[in-house]
Amino acid sequence: MIERLKETGGGAFGFKVTGPLSEEDLKAFEPQLEFFISQHKKHPISILADLTEMHGAEWKARWEDLRFLQKHTNQIARMAVVGAHRWEEVVDIFTAGAAILQSETRYFESSGIQHAGQWARTAKHAENAPVLIISPATGIWKDYHPEFMGL
Repeated sequence: MIERLKETGGGAFGFKVTGPLSEEDLKAFEPQLEFFISQHKKHPISILADLTEMHGAEWKARWEDLRFLQKHTNQIARMAVVGAHRWEEVVDIFTAGAAILQSETRYFESSGIQHAGQWARTAKHAENAPVLIISPATGIWKDYHPEFMGL
């Protein structure tokens, strides 16, 4: 199941995945994210993905995720990924998407969800925040500075 986080706002869209991620979950949730993207046409968005309660993903769901990310590569500048389980598995799920997306992607432990939300909104987090860079910004987002994120 995927639910939108109440922290969504400004140019940042947050969601939480609970249980195993299925293709049906993604297809049912995509319209919300696409609407959010359409509302921010002139500025790229950031994504906060809370995966602390996710328990695996179907291959069809992973494929659907890659398809969606490729379609919106020009609209997503950053992805903050929060996880509680093996971070290597989370990295595997998102690295391919980040490569297609060319966005800056960072991994935060579950205790750092506030830092992840701050980074998604402002591209800044506390210096002592436990964070791993999954994918640095490349392509069109390499030198992007989110002047609009302070909204």
